[in-house]
Amino acid sequence: MKKMRVVLVDDEIMIREGFKKLFNWEEHDCQVVGEASDGMEALTVIEELLPDIVIMDINIPIMNGLKVIQTCRLRYPGMAFIIVSGYDDFSYCREALRMQITDYILKPVNYEEFGSCIDRLKIALYEKKRAEVPKEQQNRTISEVLRYLQEHLEEEISLNVLADEFHLSPAYISQLFKNEIGVNFLSYLTSSRMEKAKKLLIATSLSIGEISVQCGYGDYRVFTKAFKKAEGCTPSQYRRDFYEE
Repeated sequence: MKKMRVVLVDDEIMIREGFKKLFNWEEHDCQVVGEASDGMEALTVIEELLPDIVIMDINIPIMNGLKVIQTCRLRYPGMAFIIVSGYDDFSYCREALRMQITDYILKPVNYEEFGSCIDRLKIALYEKKRAEVPKEQQNRTISEVLRYLQEHLEEEISLNVLADEFHLSPAYISQLFKNEIGVNFLSYLTSSRMEKAKKLLIATSLSIGEISVQCGYGDYRVFTKAFKKAEGCTPSQYRRDFYEE
């Protein structure tokens, strides 16, 4: 995963040094690329470096942190902000939430808590960038996923299996199904297995148990129940009705 670029904004140099020296950025796949001590300097540094994450104190000179964030939100909507403040004030928290701040952490900083916050944010940013993949690539990805599903219906398939196979996150694949196919992953998988089952029931003399296995159901009773729910009749009835017509 690409390192996330971080800018630190605090008028106290000891606070900035503490963040740089007491927190293991490398361990969390991040790097501090810049810092600022007041609001105007922060805007300049942010504009120049375009970081992924800004760690911002509220009470800084010239322009306070919330005003800086409000300004940056208009210019860089994808940028993430974490407020670190010595003020446990509800009005500040409410304003921060209104501007969709990722987190609000009080000083003195608990670096273990801060690490968890950074990890959550890093994953969220990574998933957001995944979701911004061009439409053409999304279409190609879903086509490859659907082809894989059709070729492996007899195997145990889950979002995690697909995620490992295509080096994507389960959440991203799940969203692809909803956006591109219009149904969730499980519904599509079940429907595909039922279609395969109907073809096998009509075109072969395989037993219900054998068809069950080829459609990814180790237990034919579970298969029969799923088939009846989907088609309104048991597999045996479906086969019999087809040949009696």
